[in-house]
Amino acid sequence: MSAGKRFPFVPRFGRLAGGVALSLSLLAGSLAPQIAHAEGQIRIAEQFGIVYLLLNVVRDQQLIEKHGKAEGLDIKVDWQQLSGGSAVNDALLSGAIDIAGAGIGPLLTVWDRTHGRQNVKGVASLGNFPYYLLSNNPKVKTIADFTEKDRIAVPAVGVSVQSRFLQYAAAKQWGDKEFNRLDKYTVALPHPDATASLKTGGTELTGHFSNPPFQNQALENPDVHVVLDTYELLGPNSPTVLYATEKFRSDNPKTYKAFVGALAEAADFAQKDKGAAADTYIRVTGAKISREDLLKIIDNEQFQFTVTPTNTYPLADFLHRVGAIKNKPATWQDYFFEDAAIGQGS
Repeated sequence: MSAGKRFPFVPRFGRLAGGVALSLSLLAGSLAPQIAHAEGQIRIAEQFGIVYLLLNVVRDQQLIEKHGKAEGLDIKVDWQQLSGGSAVNDALLSGAIDIAGAGIGPLLTVWDRTHGRQNVKGVASLGNFPYYLLSNNPKVKTIADFTEKDRIAVPAVGVSVQSRFLQYAAAKQWGDKEFNRLDKYTVALPHPDATASLKTGGTELTGHFSNPPFQNQALENPDVHVVLDTYELLGPNSPTVLYATEKFRSDNPKTYKAFVGALAEAADFAQKDKGAAADTYIRVTGAKISREDLLKIIDNEQFQFTVTPTNTYPLADFLHRVGAIKNKPATWQDYFFEDAAIGQGS
């Protein structure tokens, strides 16, 4: 039975629709003026997982509003939750949101395609976290063991940072010309749904390129195991970032400054008191995870809550090398605004 029949999202259509949506939004962004917003309003899109914890802290403590008042500005903050880099990029370029939260892969994609036009760039990192590629298929020990019988869930096929990590791993395994060798096995599915499916089993979904805490929850099932650890693949890195258009940044300097200041304060709070950060995550997201289990995940040296981008350039260089992006960044600072250079990024 095909994956399309077993899963309601129909992978092939999902890929096509995602690509069409992004293409149309890019076209619309290049031909029509972007919606301008006066100072004092900011709309932020986040996705699922602990990697968005800094935004949970910002929201819980109303830090944007706090930093806005310091600038003499009352800021209205709108929070939206989406799934997948394609949906986030589409929302950003259509003018539906001002700040996009997604993986470094979607940022590099939209940076490349808006280069010299909307000029989308990174605002900050959300921290350094390992991502795991998981499987419940006992025959799959490495990525070389996946076959046409397997399906691997990712947030957005070909665009998400998980998809890009998988391509990076494939290139290391088989060479750059085979970087997209495993793409045909990937399907788009939000992390909560993919986690539930992997833990339960009994479907064609045998893999999930996940993120915390979903990867940790999936591993509670002894039939689920780690196939790939991104820290082993690339070293410590910032997989998830925030980005915006140049126009929003230039048209709303006080609002933008308040957001960056709020994020830096949230990072300091979360890094210094991971217990309080865990409480915030559970309170804001309503996640069904105990405080004890959450602390086991985040209270270790691999989890670093920082706004400074870390080790993002190897992926950017790879994507240009294989032709996934046309513009070659000289350094990480080409696809991040200078405000992001808090500390020494990479």
